[in-house]
Amino acid sequence: TLIVPRFVLGEMQRLADSQDPLKRARGKRGLDILARLQENAEIHLKILEKDVPEVQEVDGKVVRLAKELGAKVLTTDFNLNKIAALEGVPCLNVNDLSNALKPVVLPGETMSLFVMKEGKERAQGVGYLDDGTMVVMEEGKRFIGKRVEAAVTSILQTPAGRMIFGKCRGES
Repeated sequence: TLIVPRFVLGEMQRLADSQDPLKRARGKRGLDILARLQENAEIHLKILEKDVPEVQEVDGKVVRLAKELGAKVLTTDFNLNKIAALEGVPCLNVNDLSNALKPVVLPGETMSLFVMKEGKERAQGVGYLDDGTMVVMEEGKRFIGKRVEAAVTSILQTPAGRMIFGKCRGES
């Protein structure tokens, strides 16, 4: 059963009503995802009315409640993941799961890729894999709007995700 405390719904609602467009978009997306999860017959979603009034921060409330219930925390929030670990509460960061499922790409491999836009450096083009991974291609600017064959030259893993660098071999 996936348990969502009422105070988490309240926080998502506050974000969805925010004046900041980025926060508003995140709040709305979170509410939309919960609605989709609730529609899925294979997922048991329960709204829990219990609060933790002695704790002010939402992250702290989530961790305390999980500890009391003997539950695990499921999140995309890096800091919540750290707090849960410090408190000894099992936590699955969905971003870690997503990264573990991404296809392995090695230098020297070739891939077919649609060049969507210009890169930051001279003559670069940028495309994306199906999983959202950014691919920066040397000499790719001239192929914007076209599908190309690209050879992977290097991979950079950052805390925000993975970037692949490649060199265009021409239109495919």
